[in-house]
Amino acid sequence: MDYEIFDLGDVTLQSGVTLPSAFLAYKTYGKLNKQRDNVIIYPTAFGDQHTQNEWLIGIGKALDPEKYFIVVPNLMGNGLSSSPSNTPPPFDRTNFPHVTIYDNVIFQHRLVTEKFGIQKIALAVGWSMGGIQSFQWGASYPDMVERIAPFAGVAKTWPQTYVVLEGVKAPLMAAARYDSDNLNGLTASDMRAVGRVYAGWGLSQAFYRNELYRELGFETLEDFIVGVWEETFMRLDPHNVLAMLWTGQFSDISANPIYNGDFDAALRSIKAIACIMPGSTDLFCTADDNEYEAKRIPNAVFNPIKSVWGHLAGRGINSADNQFIDDNLKRLLALNPKS
Repeated sequence: MDYEIFDLGDVTLQSGVTLPSAFLAYKTYGKLNKQRDNVIIYPTAFGDQHTQNEWLIGIGKALDPEKYFIVVPNLMGNGLSSSPSNTPPPFDRTNFPHVTIYDNVIFQHRLVTEKFGIQKIALAVGWSMGGIQSFQWGASYPDMVERIAPFAGVAKTWPQTYVVLEGVKAPLMAAARYDSDNLNGLTASDMRAVGRVYAGWGLSQAFYRNELYRELGFETLEDFIVGVWEETFMRLDPHNVLAMLWTGQFSDISANPIYNGDFDAALRSIKAIACIMPGSTDLFCTADDNEYEAKRIPNAVFNPIKSVWGHLAGRGINSADNQFIDDNLKRLLALNPKS
């Protein structure tokens, strides 16, 4: 096991449900300095685990473990932290309670404060649903977080994004004949169609038109759909996917007792220096949505990743996109948050 477990105990979720013996899986990179102020929090995205974040961590990179103490907490529901697949009855599989982004960040805050005694976050960063967690960190703990850098992630699930996620969920509901009593019978093979649905949203029209899947070693479009999208999604537990989809569909940094749904107020509350990097061709976490958000954060730079890789411009696959993100993170980390 290349990660650690932080026991949360019995936690009362935002829904009011108590999840017993909850836990957060996490991995750290680098060392915490004496001042405890060299901390970067880098939450995982939908379907990802900590290893999928490692492309952005390394000596000489912005997230340099020789300079920073990097904490990568795993999203609740991803199979490592408390999830439908690893929780005993009565909260296993489709009985797993709904967990919000707000819940996730509260648990992550407990990890860094209770386990490590950290009171200052130099940077909260993340891709996709990791990006919304970085926004949530800035809104939930404005006096603690000095910088945020969401990339290909929005501060709430906008209506079209909700519809996209509903479409991703639909094959699983269809496999269960839209009867919740049948959902516990879902298997990995039911995820095949989910991958095919997401294939049309994860990358841009230009990516497919230019046949850039050939750069990844696939000769035909069908080979790419099977070799990447089907195989990737079939490795995921369908009940975990349904749990994470719910978290994604109801993500909103203002949907909590702090802001009571006032989204603009939540954005204005963020004191951190923000570098917001949407993928310029992202089809469901759109640059337009991010631009709206950036304009309402007091100290934000809006800097789109000019790429045909769509949502996956932030996934660590294309070297030019990776360099763009790393360069911007280096510039952000060089800024004095008090200036």
